[in-house]
Amino acid sequence: MRLHVIARGKIARSPEAELVARYMKRITWPVVQTELPDSGGVIPAPLTPAREILLDERGKQVSSEDFAALLGRWRDDGVREARFLIGAADGHGDAARNRADLLLGFGPMTWPHLLVRAMLAEQLWRATSILAGHPYHRSG
Repeated sequence: MRLHVIARGKIARSPEAELVARYMKRITWPVVQTELPDSGGVIPAPLTPAREILLDERGKQVSSEDFAALLGRWRDDGVREARFLIGAADGHGDAARNRADLLLGFGPMTWPHLLVRAMLAEQLWRATSILAGHPYHRSG
């Protein structure tokens, strides 16, 4: 299953970009990143069937193990792409929230979108490591 991070805004050269790159390199599953402008732009067509996950402060909070189990279930059910959408500073609109398969949150606090990208990359690496049976909690 392909993991696709679709984020609004440019990460450019920054400490967050270094973190994202570090974790994305470690992911053994196919992984793609798409950057879009803060508004507009064309979201690439998904590989189907796909699941759409919106990162949202009001989203469901899950443990790393439960997140890994969800990705594993989708993979085993034949889902070809899990698409993680990170909004611009103002987040996602109601239409996008209603269309999503899952609203995922990293806690009730509001996080900068560049930091969310880094946190997502780490959790994707962690989830794929859990599914591969690696001692993810000992690496960093």
